[in-house]
Amino acid sequence: MTGDGGPGSVLLGIDDTSYSWLAADWAAGEAELRGCALKIVHSVGRSADAAYGETGVGLTERVLEAGVGVLDHARARLGAAHPGVPIDTALARDDPAEALLAAAQDADLVVVGTRGRGGFAGLLLGSVSRKVAAHADRPVVVVRGDTAKADHGVVVVGVRDERDEEAVRFALAEADSRRAGVRLVHAWAPLVRVGIMVPQVSNLEEERAAHAQVLNHAARPVAEYPNVHVDTELSVDSPAAALVQASARADLMVLPRHPAEGRFGLRLGSVVHAVLHHASCPVAVVPTSRPAAADEAS
Repeated sequence: MTGDGGPGSVLLGIDDTSYSWLAADWAAGEAELRGCALKIVHSVGRSADAAYGETGVGLTERVLEAGVGVLDHARARLGAAHPGVPIDTALARDDPAEALLAAAQDADLVVVGTRGRGGFAGLLLGSVSRKVAAHADRPVVVVRGDTAKADHGVVVVGVRDERDEEAVRFALAEADSRRAGVRLVHAWAPLVRVGIMVPQVSNLEEERAAHAQVLNHAARPVAEYPNVHVDTELSVDSPAAALVQASARADLMVLPRHPAEGRFGLRLGSVVHAVLHHASCPVAVVPTSRPAAADEAS
């Protein structure tokens, strides 16, 4: 192992599961596209330090050796597939999510699998992936789906409101490096749909016009990438359902992560949470830094 991966690196959290290797292959390809280094972190957790004692003599050493073996295997496998990518590795003895969040301070992007060895078989998203996506202060990609066959030439962005320019800009940069197009999707459920009442056409048109303004505002970074073809889509539908459906025809789904709303709000938000569980492609979660419009006006 060597030292810090340095700024401009892609950070990969890895264990020895199939989900993790899917993420590893994607992360190495991403580092190659970006022309930057790949830093691989594997954590044995805090339990290794508690392995000393009458029944655990030598267990800590074996745990650490196994961890080094995972990293060495990852370096060899990814280095052979991507010989031009500088690869750095680090073995951590902290909680895996905390180890990744600490290491992320020197990375541009964090990549994780959907779940690791510690998750229950029925879980679609592991606790480590969920915590990193919810708390990292930079984009996090949760790799899921059959990435080997994904070649749609499209990066999809889920736009919620005017704060989402950073997510759009991230998607445009990704599409530019992949020579792909971008599809901006904004979906909403009509406010007038109550019980069995049928929305009035005029009301729907008014709502559509208002939501079109939201989409156009978030799309302003498009001018910075003249070589990227961009389509927009307004959809009267559940945002989560529309985005999960769109992920079936995307190489990457990009979602903004807004601050939790209210005392008991989900840090990831219900839409991001749903898409992370059910998308058919890798999902990038991009934190927003701008306040809501109400805050800006105050």
